[in-house]
Amino acid sequence: MKRLLTSVLTIALAANAVAKDLINVDDNRLALSGYDAVGFFADSKAEKGDPKYVATYHGAIYQFSTAEHRKQFKANPEKYLPQTGGYCAYGASVNGLFPVDINTWQVRNGKLYLNKNPDILKTFNADFNGNVAKAEKNWPGLVEKNGK
Repeated sequence: MKRLLTSVLTIALAANAVAKDLINVDDNRLALSGYDAVGFFADSKAEKGDPKYVATYHGAIYQFSTAEHRKQFKANPEKYLPQTGGYCAYGASVNGLFPVDINTWQVRNGKLYLNKNPDILKTFNADFNGNVAKAEKNWPGLVEKNGK
């Protein structure tokens, strides 16, 4: 009987454990300030998405400039998501959450990074690999503390 109760409790706890998300969105749940996540990769530019081409992923709404970009995103969303939930990558490296300037975008090693402003981008890039490692180390704690 004790083993059965332990199993039931374990299953109940697992059912209630919900993974948290931490995504930089506006009040309408729009990610990337409406910029096309695929455009950074496919077109090497920051381009505004069109509200008629949208996809939702982990509760965030993404807009795309074309139906083809939306299709690419839906096929593999993780490929196009910004690192550190779309918050400032340098901010995450110092265990903080900062807003971003979309003009600081860069795709490096197949990943999209954003930063708070051009000066922070320079600081981030001065030790890119070290700062990425710090951001990746800090990110789970930031999600646990601030995620929903």
